[in-house]
Amino acid sequence: MKQELTYCLNIHPTETWEEVRAALLGPVLQVRDGIAGDGDFPVGLRFSGQALHDLRATEAREDLKTILKRERLRAVTVNGFPYGRFHGTRVKEDVYRPDWREEERLAYTCELADLMAEIAPSEPLVSLSTVPGCLRTLSEGQEGAVADNYLRAVAHMVDLERRTGVRVALAIEPEPACMFETIEETAAFFRDHLLSDSAAERLAAMTDLERDAARAALPRYIGLCYDVCHAAVEFEDPAGSLEMLRRAGVPVHKLQLSAALRVAEVTPQTREALSSFAEPTYLHQVVSRRGDGSLKRLTDLPEALARGAEADGEEWRVHFHVPIFLKDLGAFESTRDFLDEILRLHRHQPISPHLEVETYSWNVLPERLRRERMEEAVLRELRWVSERLA
Repeated sequence: MKQELTYCLNIHPTETWEEVRAALLGPVLQVRDGIAGDGDFPVGLRFSGQALHDLRATEAREDLKTILKRERLRAVTVNGFPYGRFHGTRVKEDVYRPDWREEERLAYTCELADLMAEIAPSEPLVSLSTVPGCLRTLSEGQEGAVADNYLRAVAHMVDLERRTGVRVALAIEPEPACMFETIEETAAFFRDHLLSDSAAERLAAMTDLERDAARAALPRYIGLCYDVCHAAVEFEDPAGSLEMLRRAGVPVHKLQLSAALRVAEVTPQTREALSSFAEPTYLHQVVSRRGDGSLKRLTDLPEALARGAEADGEEWRVHFHVPIFLKDLGAFESTRDFLDEILRLHRHQPISPHLEVETYSWNVLPERLRRERMEEAVLRELRWVSERLA
């Protein structure tokens, strides 16, 4: 299995084509020079709905292709999760909208796939990560509608490969507080809705594939984006979760390398230290494990901190992406050990062809954790991963 290691451009403001262009010609080249030397560098792209609209212009599209070719940047994967503005404003639960109940999400995803097929014509696979359905609070009774929109995207990608020779695979990214957040829930959704007999029949009806061919095509075009931070927050077992996916026949089209906050025991001191991470931009879901082993889920860190002393003694995992080379965070630590184990398992038996570092929350980290330039931190992350895969 050919493997690509990159980082996700959602760490940079990339809301318009001009901002994407500035990222490609600025920090991306600094990272390329530090990790790839004179060779090609795979990039993990991100285009918002606005940037994608900008790139409908022929001049902008040709400019993108020219930059990629001239600067030795290979478009291997794209983050199609955040549609709207992702920096410098309140994102929170809006990051999921439009979601997979909505036509706008389907249209955006298909247009994004078309762009990737155009700018990555030599790649055997392009992965496109996306939202896990919708927020859990909006998910009741929506399984059929969400699944059908996913299958409509798959039908588009079947046709896209026929027309262009490029296979774009949808990579659904489980996340806390969403329609499916655990690996068990995700594997069940695939079994019941995306890899089932009825899914094969639906895909066959939307294409001219025979049912057996449609069944074989499904995992080629739809699978998982396994975000290591999200899995750690959910107290997943690294080996057990991957084995569950293998047994369910769910491929991992992208492996996002990330680390969360881990508070081994909540105390007044750790609660005070955590307050510096309760920032207003992103949603920082919390999963707590109580003494009896049961889990309690809270939608955001301020909500968890508001419990006060009631939470003392629990173990917390907090969805806040921190640099993966850090473990000791002062009053608590990161889930880097979980990531270490995932990389060990990947080294033994490759999990995915695409490995992407995704520390998008760099700009909202407490100042004490940002003692170097962003580009230097990204290089440290990529080198840290490379050392563990050697």
